[in-house]
Amino acid sequence: MKILPKSAFGQTVLLIGILLLINQVVSYLSVTYYFIRPNYQQINSLIATQINMVFLEEVQYKNKETQAHIYDATQIKIYNEREAIAEGLESAVYYQFFSRQISELLGGEADVRISSSEPFLIWVNPPQDPSVWITIPMASFSEGDISPLTIYLLVIGILSVAGGWIFVRRMNKPLHALQVAALKVGRGKVPEPLEEQGSSELMAVTSAFNQMSKGIKQLEDDRALLTAGISHDLRTPLTRIRLATEMLPEDQDWVKDGIVHDIEDMNDIIDQFIDYVRQDNQEIRETCDLNELIGDVVQARNIEEDHVITTDLSPLPFINIRKIAIKRVLDNLIENAFRYGSEHISIQTGTDKKQKTVSFTVRDYGKGIPNEQIDNLFQPFTQGDTARGSLGSGLGLAIIKRIVSLHEGSIKLSNHKDGGLVATVTLPIN
Repeated sequence: MKILPKSAFGQTVLLIGILLLINQVVSYLSVTYYFIRPNYQQINSLIATQINMVFLEEVQYKNKETQAHIYDATQIKIYNEREAIAEGLESAVYYQFFSRQISELLGGEADVRISSSEPFLIWVNPPQDPSVWITIPMASFSEGDISPLTIYLLVIGILSVAGGWIFVRRMNKPLHALQVAALKVGRGKVPEPLEEQGSSELMAVTSAFNQMSKGIKQLEDDRALLTAGISHDLRTPLTRIRLATEMLPEDQDWVKDGIVHDIEDMNDIIDQFIDYVRQDNQEIRETCDLNELIGDVVQARNIEEDHVITTDLSPLPFINIRKIAIKRVLDNLIENAFRYGSEHISIQTGTDKKQKTVSFTVRDYGKGIPNEQIDNLFQPFTQGDTARGSLGSGLGLAIIKRIVSLHEGSIKLSNHKDGGLVATVTLPIN
């Protein structure tokens, strides 16, 4: 499992976080070594100086009266071992850092402890006389307090990360909108012009995308208009030709039947061209049971005596689809299965709860398609097995794929292990 994020948003936030962490560590060490450490050294020096004053030759530190004068002047008290224990020595916390530095300043082994409750006292067992303990009052010292420096660095770190997150999110928002719009274009939809926001580079990219989207829409409209015009212009002479064939004498019916058959094929090809350029975006989506839709299509096909359809329909949740468009997908797949596969086909449905999708398969029992040709079947004007007498313009599967893509689904063709071709259509559960 990879820990590093793949998105630009995640990578930028991670980079900012690492840089801030390094900055915090460096700042903390710098302040510790150049500000806090000298202060502690100065405090230790003052403590050592005061203790040295207690042990001056002219000071009788063991005399009770002298100890009283020292306390009045400096608040320093001197205890023997028994008195120190009685005053709370055992509850004081040993500090190695203070002990080491004060030992160096006093020229011998010193034991330094700090009381953990008020009043805060520094307890020192000096090398000059290990039998005594000296207490020096220390105002506003607490082991449990969080250093103001730590709080400051923590607040700065949180604010910096939050600011970086907001900045990156603002930069990522137009990119996300661009991604969503690009996916819509890929499905044949034309999104509304995107708002140009963010950095100048993002604004330039958004502007270029809006122009591209507008150009694609214009090309689609021109293509639809051109196809409609050609279809209209072709149907008129085809109608005249068909009327002319009706005037042929009866002994030339074979000629008439051939011409009529060719005209019907040409009309079917024209209809396929119109279906291909039509986006089916005008149809309103409806919530329906896919099994019922399949049942209607199968029932309409059952009037053909030489064709047999068997079904295995599992219970499906309701989905939001364009019913006429999906019927066109079913009709085309069934027609292809009968025309190029076998007179007996089967339809099966299923649900994938984990992926939140429903699917249906149309299988024939023919010879199938060579595997190397399957990937190209969805290309316009591409036919599968021409050796089997493929007819039409080669737009059927291209139309099916476009309709399925408009529903944010997928279609897959594969050869069944027991023979025949299987077409699997997968649609999301909305």
